[in-house]
Amino acid sequence: MGKRLNLIPVVSYRVVNRPALFKSASSKRDPLSRWLCVALALVCVVVGLPGCGGSAAGSGGAGAGGRLRVVAAENFWGSIASQLGGSRVVVKSIIVNPDTDPHSYEPTASDGVALAESQMAIVNGIGYDAWASKLLDANPSGSRAVLNVGNLLGLKEGDNPHQWYSPGSVRRVIDQITADYKRLDPKHSAYFEQQRAAFESKGLAEYNRLIAAIRARYAGVPVGYSESIFQPLGQALGLRLLTPYSFAKAIAEGTDVSAADKQTVDTQAQQRQIKVWVYNSQNATPDVQRVNALARAAGIPITTITETLSPAGASFEQWQVAELMSLQHALHQATGR
Repeated sequence: MGKRLNLIPVVSYRVVNRPALFKSASSKRDPLSRWLCVALALVCVVVGLPGCGGSAAGSGGAGAGGRLRVVAAENFWGSIASQLGGSRVVVKSIIVNPDTDPHSYEPTASDGVALAESQMAIVNGIGYDAWASKLLDANPSGSRAVLNVGNLLGLKEGDNPHQWYSPGSVRRVIDQITADYKRLDPKHSAYFEQQRAAFESKGLAEYNRLIAAIRARYAGVPVGYSESIFQPLGQALGLRLLTPYSFAKAIAEGTDVSAADKQTVDTQAQQRQIKVWVYNSQNATPDVQRVNALARAAGIPITTITETLSPAGASFEQWQVAELMSLQHALHQATGR
């Protein structure tokens, strides 16, 4: 009959509250019904019920044309995985809509099937996409490679999960994806090494150049930022991040911002203590909108970032380069350098 499916971890999944701005289309459905649909789809995959399509990961064969089947919970990691795998992989990203919040995403039955059938799964971890790990736990496979970015980096829930904004973390993920590809498909190890070399030397060339240029010219410039998303990049750029981290973390997690933090951030904008204000345009809460208005009134340049690829069809490096260029322009405008 095949492996038994433990439904408990799926049904008991707890959603992290986030602003209503990010509700996905599936959020209108009853949560229990949604998870039962996902569980039923996984049962079809695992035990091979009549009328159900698909097979469990590792049950034989690769994807179409012998390519590895890779599923990434988010498209920023999926874009990198696709470029590193080239013609030897088929990559599906689950979170692709810029208006979808990965924290509280409600997976569909097809998401569960895709993860169940994957030969490699990439999840962010660090409390960011617990739904993805729950689905993988519901259908374990000894042959599936699972890259949990948080585990790779030695981070735990409560740490900053937005590691795709850390150039150093991105490099470590690139190394691990390549190593996993080579282990899963050793015949094409040389090809995967070529893909990594090309991605790092060509694909990421402008990304790396802008990071170095901004750090060289603007290190130490005080900036404010709305969410913890920007913290890893801001630190890598050598900028002086004045916003209290507790403010940025609360905005990112959709929790209440303290009165003291609101006063600090407002004062920093009103008194022009910050030279540039950076905010996540996908999560403009009332607190963020208030600071946006204060920054505009004070003549402080404003630049935006997003949590996932924007536009959705952009590559990781296209997305990041566009944001870095916008930040560089704002810093030039603010400092005259």
